[in-house]
Amino acid sequence: MVMRSFGVPLGMVLMAVMVAAGSGQDGDRHNQKAADVAAADAAFVQAIAHADTAGVEKFLDAGFTWTRADGTVHPRLEVLHRLPKAAIPNERNEETRVFTYGVLADVQVNRGRFHVLRVWVKRSGGWKALVYQEVISLDAPPTFTPGAGKDCDNPCKAIPFTPGTETERQVALAYSKLETAARARNSAAFAPMVADEFVAASSNSDRLQSKRSRMAEFDRSKDAGVAPTPLLSARMFSFGNTVLMVSEHKPDRGNPLHVSRVWVKRAGNWVETLSYQTSVGAPAAP
Repeated sequence: MVMRSFGVPLGMVLMAVMVAAGSGQDGDRHNQKAADVAAADAAFVQAIAHADTAGVEKFLDAGFTWTRADGTVHPRLEVLHRLPKAAIPNERNEETRVFTYGVLADVQVNRGRFHVLRVWVKRSGGWKALVYQEVISLDAPPTFTPGAGKDCDNPCKAIPFTPGTETERQVALAYSKLETAARARNSAAFAPMVADEFVAASSNSDRLQSKRSRMAEFDRSKDAGVAPTPLLSARMFSFGNTVLMVSEHKPDRGNPLHVSRVWVKRAGNWVETLSYQTSVGAPAAP
């Protein structure tokens, strides 16, 4: 698999889509899929900006949730009753990245300290929004990093999650293995557990983290605000070789976290493509 980047005339949109190496026709289909996601996402954002509840509703999946920057989670009915104020109200000129993974896709938007994730799923009626999550980074480097305590029993050794399928079991194991590598700041063990396009956004950090930056920090024995935290509960939504994992965490200090992760199976292994971590009780968007 290789990464292909391309642009379309939808504002400042940079789209990246996983395509099979050497498969031009398949690549074209994937490119079209990413363009379709970007178009649906742009229409959805415009409906939100114009407080068009009917326009918003047609894009919402039945299981849709909107997590605001202060960690408040609104289910679909609450969103339709009263549309939340977007942390980034006008995304027209912002950097936007689109990734597609089969019937799942995600859109990432960044404006300075403000970060927005939208996860989309392909249904019979078209692309539907499943997750809308906002994160506001710190305005200065963190003074401490919330973690999993001295021994990291949870999530490094065991997690309070009972898999319902073989896929969930494999992802749960991959999650614990990844967190163990992060806990040990072992960049060599961490590298094969995350995708090249990996990104982490956290209310406890002052910057977006990439695969390269996380590994560099591990080599310097630093965390920069992002570290394994005990898992309280998790839900997994499986879509073939892609899994959306939504979880709640209680670190050893600091506020609880609401986290969205996307996992993709590549070459027989599950790798994490993103981790958006919103602190419950963090300052809201102005």
